[in-house]
Amino acid sequence: MKISARTLTALGQIVTGNNGLTTYRSGPELVRLFNDYGANDSYRQGFPSRWQYAEDHLRRLNNTPALAALIREVLDPREFLGTPLSHQAACDYLNGWLRYDGYELAVENGSLKVRDIEGANVEFAHPFAGSDEDGHIFIDQQLAKADEKIREGDFDGAITNARSLLEAVLTELEHQLDENPESYDGDLPRLYKHVQKLLNLEPARPDVEGPLKQVLTGLASIVSGLSGLSNKMGDRHVRSYKPDKRHAVLVVNAAKTLAGFLFDTHRSRRSGAS
Repeated sequence: MKISARTLTALGQIVTGNNGLTTYRSGPELVRLFNDYGANDSYRQGFPSRWQYAEDHLRRLNNTPALAALIREVLDPREFLGTPLSHQAACDYLNGWLRYDGYELAVENGSLKVRDIEGANVEFAHPFAGSDEDGHIFIDQQLAKADEKIREGDFDGAITNARSLLEAVLTELEHQLDENPESYDGDLPRLYKHVQKLLNLEPARPDVEGPLKQVLTGLASIVSGLSGLSNKMGDRHVRSYKPDKRHAVLVVNAAKTLAGFLFDTHRSRRSGAS
């Protein structure tokens, strides 16, 4: 998610509570908030002004999926319970700025959503947002580029970034799960099958019932299809078919959905769930 400098300043007012539409956050409270999104700060003598600190850290999160996650946290409807503040008024204020950047806030089933008005709609936040490791930064870049290229009409470029996103996610998981990962040779379906096995997602498992077996089999088909589409419609090779916006949105959303499921499965395995 990438917003303009003016919208970022307006968001800073929401985060700090300086405009009276949201709860006032003290310096220590702002430090705790941004530390949850990758900062490593402490509140001590010489601390900058609250608005300056907030805007500086919002700039660091700009053009990453973590920015949408922070917006959802500070404007969570539950933050307004028991206060005289209006959640609708706060959202309306920020929406007035966000719409110029192609986004809007909406409440669905009690949860705040950040919608991309012009591009792909699936939100995806990986578990290491804010990390400065090269592989994690690369994932952030592919997410941002895919959505931005859809908005700009570069649909073949968006498809290429969707494939790069999935390659990066699968490679990251493989390195976390395998002490001796194989060198990636560009065969995306083969890489997926290896990670699928490491995550215990193989459809052939005897304890997997029919409908779930079909879903797990379908995931491999998504990867194969995405790989083929990126070859035919992406900008990595001579293009044999010109993609439309609907194709790019489908591919980007499929890549985000699958990547999110894989990360959720990995977290579930680590927590001891079946």
